[in-house]
Amino acid sequence: MEFATPLIPARLIRRYKRFLADVVLPDGSEAVAHCPNPGSMLGMAQEGTRIWLEPNDDPRKKLKYGWRLIEQTDGHFVGVDTSVPNRIVGPAVTARRIAGLPPYDHVRAEVKYADKSRIDFLLSGPTDTYVEVKSVTMSRQAGLAEFPDSVTARGAKHLDALAQMVAQGHRAVMLYVVQRTDCTALSLAADIDPAYAAAFAAALAAGVEVLAYDCVMDTGRIVLNKPVLFIGDSGNV
Repeated sequence: MEFATPLIPARLIRRYKRFLADVVLPDGSEAVAHCPNPGSMLGMAQEGTRIWLEPNDDPRKKLKYGWRLIEQTDGHFVGVDTSVPNRIVGPAVTARRIAGLPPYDHVRAEVKYADKSRIDFLLSGPTDTYVEVKSVTMSRQAGLAEFPDSVTARGAKHLDALAQMVAQGHRAVMLYVVQRTDCTALSLAADIDPAYAAAFAAALAAGVEVLAYDCVMDTGRIVLNKPVLFIGDSGNV
């Protein structure tokens, strides 16, 4: 996925009301940017952080900048936009570039299932496969990404729904997309959301499968890259 317009650098002043960020532009002026991330962004929103914005001239949008990336002091990038994983997983699924998925013939997105929920991708084939995608941005240890960064009852509900699909004879896959260029493994942040960790353990026991992928990321594009190690509570999954 390439950004629609060239990104510009900025400095973060503060992120507030979940979806807003005050920033300093290259010319020294201040602006308000849209922050497309409803999570806590733990460890990602310190004042003075170098960030990258996508300008827009759409008259329908109130804010003329969208926050897209964080550039860390060591040159690594973190993706901010939680909608990106679905946008990069879709083409990868269509092109059959995601190792670990069972055989399938057709791909549909946002299909209703399990108590009025919507699955991110339904892969139709010899056995239907339900694929739920989650964006991962938090890292509290060098090289290790963690999910979630805040309590997510919705995320636990998605795990329960996937387990229901397995019980009905389908396959179900939880796909985590690590939007960081500095992590080679992924684990659950059970201390942040014990209920999600419990729902994950139950889903795993029910037969839900787990995949984790990282991204190639720079100021021009974000692309789904390769599998990363998932580390569960009792060892590697």
